[in-house]
Amino acid sequence: MSIPEISVGELRQRLAEPARAPVLLDCREPNEVEICRIDGALHIPMRQVAERLSELDPQREIVVYCHHGRRSAMVAGLLAASGFGRVLSLRGGIDAWSCEVDPAMPRY
Repeated sequence: MSIPEISVGELRQRLAEPARAPVLLDCREPNEVEICRIDGALHIPMRQVAERLSELDPQREIVVYCHHGRRSAMVAGLLAASGFGRVLSLRGGIDAWSCEVDPAMPRY
């Protein structure tokens, strides 16, 4: 199953319009979130997503992100397989966000 991706530029535009803003799901580890995060994101580490599905609304659009995009694609696949119909993975992850959208954000 191919998981659709969203660019950091498109995500920035959607977040600027509250009516279009998706749920942001940060699937990184807690120590990574301590370094940097996108404001307003829900943090559920990848290994906990399956047991915490009830915290997510399957009717909402969800954008999953991690460091570079590999873990978020796997989590997005799990969500899609679990009946979540509007799931995207952030292309390039938070690293791309820090490079293209928020250069003041720490990189690791």
